[in-house]
Amino acid sequence: MTPMPFSHAASPNDRLALIAQARHAVLEARDPEAGPRLSPWVARSWRRCLQLGLEPRREVAFDAVSSARMHQVVEASQPLLQAASPVIRQLARAMAHTRYFAILTNAEGVVIDVNGPIDRHDPSVSRIARVGVDLSERAVGTTAIGAALTDLQPVWLHRGEHFYDATSIYSCAGAPIWDPNGQCVGMLDLTGVNVNEQPALKHLVSQSARSIENALTLARPHHLLLRMNWPGRVLGDDSDGLVCIDADGDITGLNRPAADMLGLTPGAPAGHASLHFAAPIESLFDTAAHHGGALELPLWSGLRLQVLTQLDRRAARSANVSQAVPLKDLETAAIRKAVDDARGNVMEAARALGISRATIYRKLGARRR
Repeated sequence: MTPMPFSHAASPNDRLALIAQARHAVLEARDPEAGPRLSPWVARSWRRCLQLGLEPRREVAFDAVSSARMHQVVEASQPLLQAASPVIRQLARAMAHTRYFAILTNAEGVVIDVNGPIDRHDPSVSRIARVGVDLSERAVGTTAIGAALTDLQPVWLHRGEHFYDATSIYSCAGAPIWDPNGQCVGMLDLTGVNVNEQPALKHLVSQSARSIENALTLARPHHLLLRMNWPGRVLGDDSDGLVCIDADGDITGLNRPAADMLGLTPGAPAGHASLHFAAPIESLFDTAAHHGGALELPLWSGLRLQVLTQLDRRAARSANVSQAVPLKDLETAAIRKAVDDARGNVMEAARALGISRATIYRKLGARRR
């Protein structure tokens, strides 16, 4: 007999019945081929829990880490907490009247922040909605938190799709959060207790996680920010690629959309901006200083991106004080002076400037053109 597939489009009662059949087949009869077909990531999580020796009927303690460990986790998570704070506050508007609340954890599944309509009189809420509690898969079985941190993808989990019988009262959506180095640094979870199923929350939590990732990227020290998207897309939302560049043109951070647009492996060193953009980087600083609009920028791959340039606030103030003298003009003047001081000896001028002789020829040649 072919297993019946799960469907979020089924009626609430039918959906719960299918989950119950799957629990009986997999967790009691230990026959994963019988009953309804689980979502692949749920099946993987249940198998991991069984391999750990966990039993679905066991009580769940929801233990907290030690106070010393909790202090260490919260301190180490300050960049994530600062980036997530405004995003989590905004979630309250989207989830109004649904009785779902937000949980933020670190990459190990330890809670570092909670926010929303939290009923402290309900033990089922208060035992999970507290800083320091360990909600990892090893500690509390299959949850959106453990699954998102293991499979590193957004998930939706309803009632009995949780591993333990005791956690079958929860419904939750979760998404991992990545830092500009391509490392998963935590996850955002939206949870309700004995609530109606809301699979749309998977989309909400995914977008919210992206907003947090963008805030982490923007917190990187930078002189110039590139906000990028493909031609025809409207710049200015969370789907933009973000590239942070320092005063020397080196990339100090970028979000995952930017890495995808530039064809980079997440977490791989990005290097100098000139390795990716087939245009003088100095011109991007100039455009930002003069508050120019979006421009189409060619990549060495042959593709083109729509790019909006923005100076960091301190860099912008400096540019305003100097009346935004184009950076390329300042650079060219410095190179010409070095060559004059060296009485035309380009090699000596290059040595004094710490650049190559080819760079001098390229800069002065480009200026003559």
